[in-house]
Amino acid sequence: MMRIGVDFGGTKIEAAALNDEGAFAARIREPNPGSYEAALALVSDLITRVETEAGPARSVGLAIPGSPSPRTGLIRNANSVYLNGRRFGQDLEATLGRPVRLANDANCLALSEAVDGAGADASSVFGVIVGTGCGGGLVIDGKLVEGAHGVAAEIGHISLPWPAAEEAPGPACWCGLNGCLETWVSGTGFQRDHEMTTGRAWKAQAVVEAARSGDAGAAAALARYIDRLGRMLAMVVNLVDPEVFVLGGGMSNVGELYDRLPEVVARHAFSDHWGGRILAAQWGDSSGVRGAARLWSG
Repeated sequence: MMRIGVDFGGTKIEAAALNDEGAFAARIREPNPGSYEAALALVSDLITRVETEAGPARSVGLAIPGSPSPRTGLIRNANSVYLNGRRFGQDLEATLGRPVRLANDANCLALSEAVDGAGADASSVFGVIVGTGCGGGLVIDGKLVEGAHGVAAEIGHISLPWPAAEEAPGPACWCGLNGCLETWVSGTGFQRDHEMTTGRAWKAQAVVEAARSGDAGAAAALARYIDRLGRMLAMVVNLVDPEVFVLGGGMSNVGELYDRLPEVVARHAFSDHWGGRILAAQWGDSSGVRGAARLWSG
């Protein structure tokens, strides 16, 4: 039987069915409706439509922004803010009349890539989303590590490590702290840094293209970005030392990262040698929905 995964994104919600070989049997996406009751109805409708196309599913999993609190079951830290403080998992189970499992979207990326993606040959995989925000997920021996309080690998809300004087205290973060990694290594953080130093309000891709064309201000912004992201990954090495980092999100499409990050990580890792791998997500923006489908084992 099929497994259904749902990727609950800020702009779109996608449902997909995977067969036992991990191939897509059906995929449907619709715009995020922007309100709680409408989202419940849409997710239910997407699952019904996927099952109509692909056949009955044995399980349903969701990749969501934020995460459910293991203490209360309430969603916290979601950028689709209407989810926060709501019992989304329980409400969805009541709407569907079946059990569901929820996990953070970065956790689902890591799980997808560890099972049959870029990290499938590794025993430890750390997935990082560097897009509008920054999130992380950790899989060891094929098992998602969520932690005692459900916040394991929440790398985006740790302060930038080894900060230079001009980086402290850092930009204000929506979480209430300053200098969180999300404010530096997300795509929006990259754009902000470039604008602050050049006065040009360019999108991330435009900055990257200008850097490749020899623009000094854009090249400097890209160099700072790579240095900061490398410091972040080195801190993860010093904590859990994964065999493979898998990058997802918009900034993961910047090819320069894979050539230049290893030297930065090696310089900051507390080791005489670092030979880990940094890879782009094999499944790209499909990793979230695939990882959600994999939340149920067996």
